[in-house]
Amino acid sequence: MIKEYNLISRIQGDIITVHAGNIRNGELAEVRGRRQSSLAQVIRLQGDQVSLQVFSGTRGISTGDQVRFLGHPMQVPFGQALLGRVFDGSGRPIDGGPELKALPKIEIGGPSVNPIKRVIPRGFIETRVPMVDVFNPLVESQKLPIFAAAGEPYNELLARIGMRAEADVVILGGIGLKHDEYLKFRKSFEGAGVLSRTLMFIHTASDPVVERLLVPDLALAAAEQFGVQGKRVLVLLTDMTAFADALKEIAITMDQVPSNLGYPGSLYSDLAARYEKAVDFDGAGSITILAVTTMPGDDVTHPVPDNTGYITEGQFYLRRGAIEPFGSLSRLKQLVIGRVTREDHGHIMNSMIRLYAKSREVEQKLAMGFDKTPEDERFLEYSRKFYRRFMDLRVEAGLEEALDTGWRTLAECFDREQVGIKQEIMDKYWPKAD
Repeated sequence: MIKEYNLISRIQGDIITVHAGNIRNGELAEVRGRRQSSLAQVIRLQGDQVSLQVFSGTRGISTGDQVRFLGHPMQVPFGQALLGRVFDGSGRPIDGGPELKALPKIEIGGPSVNPIKRVIPRGFIETRVPMVDVFNPLVESQKLPIFAAAGEPYNELLARIGMRAEADVVILGGIGLKHDEYLKFRKSFEGAGVLSRTLMFIHTASDPVVERLLVPDLALAAAEQFGVQGKRVLVLLTDMTAFADALKEIAITMDQVPSNLGYPGSLYSDLAARYEKAVDFDGAGSITILAVTTMPGDDVTHPVPDNTGYITEGQFYLRRGAIEPFGSLSRLKQLVIGRVTREDHGHIMNSMIRLYAKSREVEQKLAMGFDKTPEDERFLEYSRKFYRRFMDLRVEAGLEEALDTGWRTLAECFDREQVGIKQEIMDKYWPKAD
């Protein structure tokens, strides 16, 4: 039922307040003035006081303008025709293609899946990034953030995973992207020939702030529908810190009592409501979420990464252009290593990380002025090869190839008795001498 009101009691920033009844949170409204019509969304209810965020800003809006509530929250069209398309943060096409008016519409921002409808994660998603596939595999229906400081190539990493990951559908939610960053994503997917299985919702830095809040919900609403149809869906979100900053900006405008560093006290719940959409449907498909969280000042105790770490099932640390082997963690990897993947996977992973940790100790020892021994040189050579063959983000290899490279690297740098792998696995996989 459409309701109309002709008196705006308050205008503050991009937020207007109207006295209205029987309105629900998240409902859309149309603000009609003499010269323009703007879309708005309900963001707070206090008795009969309804606060709305105006998408295009409140410039040109007066207290006498009409507010027309539409009776439903933001909706997005859904169907196979979505694949290969690009939309903005309000669900409007920005790729020059036609409007999808004939498709049925679905509401965004619904609750996460009932736990009894979930199954234990059991699938492995190969990304062809060795530091992910070998050491911290991405498990189907997992939710993992990429923690990175400003300037790190996290968008390039996301694009690379989106192009190579074993998924039926890839959905990109770009939050606060520069226009050239959006174009890089699009050109990357087009160049790799995977745009036909990709859907993009893009918010650029020049778009309305409120659309930052809508992009994850739009992406996840579409992902849920594809997942129910039996698709393996990979959702890529960048950057969730920009999403949290939008929450902060709106909370300050609404005079909410701030929490840590000015973020609203609901930050944890707001993030969890999105991340918990990751699910493996019983008898259907799955939704896997990989999201960038930038760390201001490279500070992992900042409220956004700090809250994120309590919600997600591990994290990847992107530092100095590489995924750090220490600190990065996939808490669900034991569900697939050696079960879905090759039997030697766990042995290679543990041995290579242990030896790399030893090589770092050698580097620190030499930095303190100690003499270099022949054994030290062996560890230094291993460290160089480990970075060049695994940590360098330009390296692309399937899991089987990466495991074979791991065995070859161990054999080039160490003797059999030094790698600490049990004999029966060594006999089967240790490279044969030429």
